[in-house]
Amino acid sequence: MKKLFARFAKDESGATAIEYGLIAAGISVLIIVVVQLIGQDLLANFEFIADKLTTPAA
Repeated sequence: MKKLFARFAKDESGATAIEYGLIAAGISVLIIVVVQLIGQDLLANFEFIADKLTTPAA
């Protein structure tokens, strides 16, 4: 039983998986924030271009 507990205490693979999960979650949040910010500017640019294309020239 002591060997089993000692082996379990030395096993760090679960901690590594959690760390990778936290890193992936952080990167995902960063990507979402960047896409939200860029998306608003991109939408404004497309609306400006669409307005210029549909407005008749004077």
